[in-house]
Parts: sequence; C-alpha cells; structure tokens
Amino acid sequence: MSLSRSIKVAGKGLRELRRGGAGAAMTRTVRFAYRRLGVESLEVPLLSEDIADSTRLDLPVPPIPPDRGSRLTVGWVTNPPSLGSGGHTTMFRMIAGLEAAGHRCVIFLYDRYGGDVAQHRMIIRRGWPEIRAEVLDADDGVAGVDAAVATGWESAHVLARRGTAPMRRLYFVQDYEPYFYPRGPEYALAEDTYRFGFRCIALGRMVASELRTEVGIDPDVIPFGCDTDVYRMAPAGPRTGIVCYARPGAARRGYWLGGQALAEFQRRHHDVPIHVYGDAPRSLPFLAVRHGRLTPNELNALYNTCIAGLALSFTNISLVAEEMLAAGTIPVINDAPEARADLENDHARWARPTPTAIADALSELVETVDPDRVEAAAASTRRGWTVAQSDVVRIVEEETYGRQLVN
Repeated sequence: MSLSRSIKVAGKGLRELRRGGAGAAMTRTVRFAYRRLGVESLEVPLLSEDIADSTRLDLPVPPIPPDRGSRLTVGWVTNPPSLGSGGHTTMFRMIAGLEAAGHRCVIFLYDRYGGDVAQHRMIIRRGWPEIRAEVLDADDGVAGVDAAVATGWESAHVLARRGTAPMRRLYFVQDYEPYFYPRGPEYALAEDTYRFGFRCIALGRMVASELRTEVGIDPDVIPFGCDTDVYRMAPAGPRTGIVCYARPGAARRGYWLGGQALAEFQRRHHDVPIHVYGDAPRSLPFLAVRHGRLTPNELNALYNTCIAGLALSFTNISLVAEEMLAAGTIPVINDAPEARADLENDHARWARPTPTAIADALSELVETVDPDRVEAAAASTRRGWTVAQSDVVRIVEEETYGRQLVN
C-alpha cells in the first residue's frame, strides 16, 4: 500500500473512532476482514456435494408398501437444534405424535460444520426429553426407514442426495424458506426443493398459499396450535413491562426494526422496563433487562409480568405471538397478509412496520392497561397441537401404506 493510501486509511479510521467510538471502529474492521476473507461462504448451510437438482432426481420408492397397521420407522432429517428453537420444537411435537401412534422415529442430523453428534444428542435429550427417537449422523446416510421427512430446504437437499435407498419421502414445510434470502443462489436452491417430488405438509395457510402460487404444487395443510399446557396465565403481581425476543441472525424476525421501535418507546416511557430474551447482542439501542435463553416455563413466567411484547415476523407468523396471548401478554405484530393468514385473533395488535408505528402501538397498550383484556386474550388462543399431530400421522401413514380404497 502506498504512503498516501496508508495516510487516507489511517485518517478515515481516526474519523470513525471520533464519530462512533471504539465500537464503531471495531465493527468497520470486522466488516472489512469478513469481505476480504470470503467468510460469507461459511454461512451457506449446505455443502456443495449435497446440492440436488430437481431436474435430475429419480429416487426409488419401495415396490411393495408395508402392511397396513404395521409399525413404521420414520426418519426426520434436520440441522442440529439449539435449546428453545421454535422450529425444532414444532418438529419434535410431530415426532411425539407419531411415537404416540406406535411408530418409531429416527432423527438424522446434518451438521454442515462437522459438529459432534453426541453433543447434539445431549441437547435433544435435555431440551425435548419426551422424544424417544434415535439420533444418528446424516453423514452416514439416510437409510433403514420406511419414510423420511425433510424439515427445511437444506435437509431436503440432504434427503435427496443421501436418502437414495427405497423409501417414501415427505417434506414438513413450516415457512416459505426462499423468503429467508434476497433473490440469489440460496433463494433458488430453497425454491427448487419444492420440486423434488416429496409430499409437502404445509404448516398453515400462508405456506400453502405460497407453495400454490409460487411453485404450483398443492400441499397437505395442517393447522397451527399453541402449547397452552405451558403458556397460560399464572398468579402474579401487576404487569409492568414490555418483552422482546432477539434473533439478530434471522431478518424475517425483524430484530433491527424492533430495536429502533423499542428505543423510540423508551424515549416516551423511560419508566417501563423492557425485557429481552434470546440472542441479544452486547450493544442495544435501549436499556434492557437481559434474560438470555429461557426454558418455556421460564418464558411463561416472564410473559406473566409483561403488558405487551414484540412478535414481528415478515414471513409465516411466529409462534411467539400466540404464546404471548396465552399468557395474557398482548403481542404487537407487523401488519402483513402473510402474518394475518394464520392468526385470526382480535386481541393481537397489528402495526405498520415502522419504528414510530410500532412504538405507538406499544405506548397505547401500556397507557391503557385493562385486566379484562388480559383474561380475554388468554382465553382466545388455540388449545394444543393435537389436531396437527393427528394430521401428520394420517398423512405419513397414507403416504407409506398407500391410499386406502373406499368401496
């Protein structure tokens, strides 16, 4: 680097330090290193050898189906879960439904970064102790099952590439995952999975609608539920706070927008505590009580101290919204047809997705606390996941045994 160039870089760094402090200068340095080192390639959650192509697939199915009523072995292909993961929790509920129906399940973990399967297995046993499923490494292949279920776009590619033994293949679709990305390679690879020929089970009307209009397939549809055994009103003191789930790495959860809205809310209501749980970064644009990762029971206890919460989602509705309602906490949600499609609830508060509009909605809720509204919100939620579980059992059995002829 020339002397003049070095002077310019140093001067720019000094101005950055003066303007934003050491944190801003460090952020700039990290961003520069990120681009120069090509680290973004590590964020692609799929190894190149695991990419499938819908135009080249010819996957075998069993020539003879198992005897109707026999115990099935059903594989579930997924990435390793972290404690509290909502998508994994919903998947495990479906596994629990199959196990309760007498079937055996096997979880095939796909870790693009080569993590320790034994460690992942311990996390599953700790976080979802009701699950009896065997936990195996997808690197060893997806085999020995009557049917296998992909649970996300990455696992759909893995099932297509590594599940080449004769079996029935299904796809549990909890969100329209191309929308997780800008138009580009990940968007295209995610969209292609819906053309693999797997039988798609869509969670809710929004996902089903997108599959029909964007891809041209007609999926099975199962309804949302709410775990009201955990999320419910509990005897507690007065509600005083606001609660927010922080997930900075998932743009669809609106973390940055929520942070700006909460900063504006705090300027108006500096006496109202703001509670943050999840993966909140060290730097927040507002003062907050940090809770880190919480168990469902701990989270329900927190909800029961709060007046309102943020439940932003720019694709399928977040489970957080109805779980808050079940605990009597009023969720503020960005107003969008995708979010409204699967939450028809008069107690949810919808807001235009701008910091000011969201702060307005939160302010109105804390300024007009109504105990009757709290009880009505808790009574308005769906009860349990038994309908969805029964539907999944029926669909898996129908796909594996074959359709039963009706005289």
